[in-house]
Amino acid sequence: MLAFDRGWRREARSAWWCGTALGGALLLVDLARGGLDWPRGCAWTVLGAALVAILWPPRVTAGENWLSARGLLREQRVRTDLLTRVRRADGMAPRLILRDVGGGRVELDPRVLADNPLLWHRLDTGVRRSRASGLLRDGTAPLTALAERVDGEGARRLLKSAGLD
Repeated sequence: MLAFDRGWRREARSAWWCGTALGGALLLVDLARGGLDWPRGCAWTVLGAALVAILWPPRVTAGENWLSARGLLREQRVRTDLLTRVRRADGMAPRLILRDVGGGRVELDPRVLADNPLLWHRLDTGVRRSRASGLLRDGTAPLTALAERVDGEGARRLLKSAGLD
């Protein structure tokens, strides 16, 4: 059974609407100003399309012992049962970077895992196998912190749905 990012469609739709709105607004302003011609119209359209490409979220999918993130141009994939390193890169957008024995590398937003318990479960199962085999020695701290976050949010959701919040 595959696990998917449940919020991907919403984020992709938002990226599409933002790019379309920007391109459309620029076209309308230029048209109202009376300066719209073919080169400018093409430039505004390309600018809107570029915004869509920048905002387009990677589609995260997980299966038995693998996790992948597919962007617009390429797909990154790792074997979760053969992970050698997990690292958290903090900055404007925090990222979780996973590396496996075969050189596979996936970079993803930790919120995707926190918001999708099935994805987290698939990754966690593979990580446990990787630790048991002695391959994963570097990066247990980011995964432990993420596990606490996922478990805490899951418990809060469960209590709230039971009316015990």
